[in-house]
Amino acid sequence: MKDLILQKLKTTEEERHVTILHAVESGSRAWGFASPDSDFDIRFIYKHPADHYLRLWDKPDSIEFMTGEDLDGSGWDLAKTLKLLAKSNGALIEWLFSKDVYLQHTAFLKQMQSLATECFSPIATAYHYVSTSQNFMEVCQAEHIKLKSYFYALRAALAAKWIIEYDTVPPVPFAELLPLAPENIREKVAVLLDVKTNHGEKYLHPNDAEVSEYLVKLIQYNSEYAQKLRAGKKMHRVLEEFFVEEITKK
Repeated sequence: MKDLILQKLKTTEEERHVTILHAVESGSRAWGFASPDSDFDIRFIYKHPADHYLRLWDKPDSIEFMTGEDLDGSGWDLAKTLKLLAKSNGALIEWLFSKDVYLQHTAFLKQMQSLATECFSPIATAYHYVSTSQNFMEVCQAEHIKLKSYFYALRAALAAKWIIEYDTVPPVPFAELLPLAPENIREKVAVLLDVKTNHGEKYLHPNDAEVSEYLVKLIQYNSEYAQKLRAGKKMHRVLEEFFVEEITKK
């Protein structure tokens, strides 16, 4: 599958006249709880030739594709990427620290990771995860639940808790966040994970009252303490200088 993904990325570069600087797997496969029929969520950062950025009218700043092989691709132009980085965008930070890398320019990635760490805003990123977890709460209270909803809510809630507890960028893999949960929840999750990895995305599982109750309490905790976190460092000039340097590279 990786060869097919790399070929699609190469085709995208040729058809769109861009250079892809970084491409990773995102979503359930990167987080470690994919179902057998999960899509491949390919996320990438790209740049145009320098003269593209000198044109007067607004231009598309993203590229998306979906293939018959369940390749779900979404990429952001470098200018858009850096503007989102200035806001400590949670999704982008995950792209930069994902361990499932398809394509990378090593020097570019190291610089981006350094910039992401330097301008990391605990309050902004924690609220991103709080909001994400809250979006799943209604479906997580249903009598039968898609396990995808449980895991998305749990991962987001634990990522927010990580930021509150450690004041750092949270790890991407769910397994590295799970130790923040109490032992009884970890045991429940292990069982649910085994079920999820053996059933399709449409499978409905009976509601686990213990997990649902833990989610409610954790989201309440995160909502209370996230507002006390610090903001990120303003780095607009540094990011702009990096942008100019990157697009003018030969």
